[in-house]
Amino acid sequence: MVGEGSRWLSIPAAASWVSLSAKTIRRRIAAGDLRAYRCGKTIRVKTDDLEAMVRPVPSARDW
Repeated sequence: MVGEGSRWLSIPAAASWVSLSAKTIRRRIAAGDLRAYRCGKTIRVKTDDLEAMVRPVPSARDW
């Protein structure tokens, strides 16, 4: 089920949303790090899945 705040983005729009290249988004999909959905001939990515892909970077204090 899609969350209320979730949106469906094309690969170029998803790349822009997370400040990455479309090629990187396609690589993440191919590697299985990012779930994508085919809708007809287009591929869409949910914003919730993009947010789940992003992880915080540990600081020196966390070591």
